[in-house]
Amino acid sequence: MKRLLAIWCLLALTAFPCPAAQAQQQLPTLGVCIYNYEDTFITSLLEVIRREAEQVATLITYDGHNNQNLQNDQVEELLKSGVDALIVNPVDRTAAIYLIQMAMRYQKPIVFINREPLREDLALYHLAYYVGIDPKEQGLLSGKLAAHYFRTHPKADRNGDGVMQLVLLKGEPGHQDAELRTQYAMKALQQEGLRTEKLDEAAALWERSLGQEKMASFLNTSGERIECVISNNDDMALGAIDALKAAGYFSGDKYMPVIGIDATAPAREALAQGSLYATVFNDALGQGNAAVALAILLARGEAVVPETFPYDIQDKVVYIQSTSMISDRVP
Repeated sequence: MKRLLAIWCLLALTAFPCPAAQAQQQLPTLGVCIYNYEDTFITSLLEVIRREAEQVATLITYDGHNNQNLQNDQVEELLKSGVDALIVNPVDRTAAIYLIQMAMRYQKPIVFINREPLREDLALYHLAYYVGIDPKEQGLLSGKLAAHYFRTHPKADRNGDGVMQLVLLKGEPGHQDAELRTQYAMKALQQEGLRTEKLDEAAALWERSLGQEKMASFLNTSGERIECVISNNDDMALGAIDALKAAGYFSGDKYMPVIGIDATAPAREALAQGSLYATVFNDALGQGNAAVALAILLARGEAVVPETFPYDIQDKVVYIQSTSMISDRVP
């Protein structure tokens, strides 16, 4: 009798799975494609996405290794496997149209992050969105931070000519964040009424090692004339600091204001030490939260309205606000 009862219980559990098992089966599957796992900010953003999706979705993640053709194949593989929605950090923003067209063929939602597709490409598909930051805002903030330093530190104008001599480290040429952060940093300096002279500019492709290399080159050509370093991201800014330290800066009274963007963990350490003057907070938590919430709503076919998605959307774009951070150990 006991054996029969045990068999009946086993059959009952098989036929009527527990609520927890049912919930697990009903979780949407999100395919997440990242352009390059070696990027410090992207790594932090991916960690947020994984944490936010832990209880509400199943994730399949891919590293594109900075290769758009490889990422195209990864996206197609995910779509063929039956994922419910995609979150994609494209290698090349101009190639987003091909990813959108693939998502359209499979009738699956696609949410882009970090690298904003062209607006006309997003408009092609009602289930294509972008979550990120406004690079114009970040550029303006970085320029204002540079102006603030010069206004509060008269000795920053080393040669006393009333002109800020600066160098600039850019991300990838053509990348909307690199171009707009650069353009609007310079625009902010102009709006603040500062006379500037850009001594040099170089693309360091978001990388710390290249930032160090380019900054060392700036020092070789312009040396003591440089009065400020503006960088499109923190990794390149930290590379510039590495080169400046090798040249004797941040020792004694020899100081150089370096401004980055992202507020990554290593950048916060540099802020605490006083070697990084300031950075613009690129809210990975806010972007990750919004991207996961949006992808799940779309995967479930639910309406994206203020009651279900408490973020402002303009032309299918969600911008998370940026803020400034300044070191309290600046001489």
